[in-house]
Amino acid sequence: MENQPTNPDAQTPLPLPLAAIDTLTKRIGAAVQWLCVAMVGLTTLVVLLRYGFDIGSVAVQELVTYFHAALFMLGASYTLREDGHVRVDVLYRRWSPRRQSMVNAGGILLLLLPTSLFILWSSLPYVSQSWRITEESSEAGGLPFVYILKTLIPVMAGLLTLQGCVELYRHYKRITQRGDA
Repeated sequence: MENQPTNPDAQTPLPLPLAAIDTLTKRIGAAVQWLCVAMVGLTTLVVLLRYGFDIGSVAVQELVTYFHAALFMLGASYTLREDGHVRVDVLYRRWSPRRQSMVNAGGILLLLLPTSLFILWSSLPYVSQSWRITEESSEAGGLPFVYILKTLIPVMAGLLTLQGCVELYRHYKRITQRGDA
């Protein structure tokens, strides 16, 4: 399920450390999109078992939730890379590529990076406590891996921070490019 980048800046040559981050983001995105297929399959299984055979499974239902959380949290940096986030572009779409990059760079510096770093910093004690007690589901028959699920919070923030730096570099290159008004 290899996708071509929809973000034209994804083709900007990058220094080696940034290229490694970008490649990691691309590979994670390619891997986690399969969680959608797994979620559909599991949800179908839950419905068939419940309504066809009167069998319920809290663990399978929680697994769908885990997959959804993993898809969202691990896919966020890929969405940033592919310029797939939602924006209100009433004015933005009419602007030059340089001006768009200035707005995007400002958003990364003023919104994305501070928010991601705050989430990373503030989630560590929360996740650490969960690992310390090896937190499990509070539901009977639920999954015993809540601490692993919670680990996705700082992982998401870290991946967004790293990919934000890559995108900031791409926008910087576009802003400083000659001949692009």
